[in-house]
Amino acid sequence: MKRILLIFALLFSFSTVFTSCRDEKKADEQIEETMDEVGDDVEDAAEDVGDAVEDAADDVEDAFDGN
Repeated sequence: MKRILLIFALLFSFSTVFTSCRDEKKADEQIEETMDEVGDDVEDAAEDVGDAVEDAADDVEDAFDGN
């Protein structure tokens, strides 16, 4: 009987250690992180569009210079 109680106490101790140490983000932290990611994605897309426009302008300039 004493051994069973000790086993249960040990299992309880392990379970509280592993479940209480999880780092959970709050809703406002998750929203802020998502907004930062979206902002970075928008900036990357804007840079890609700008590069594509510059490349197209260079192609048009080369086409006129070649004729």
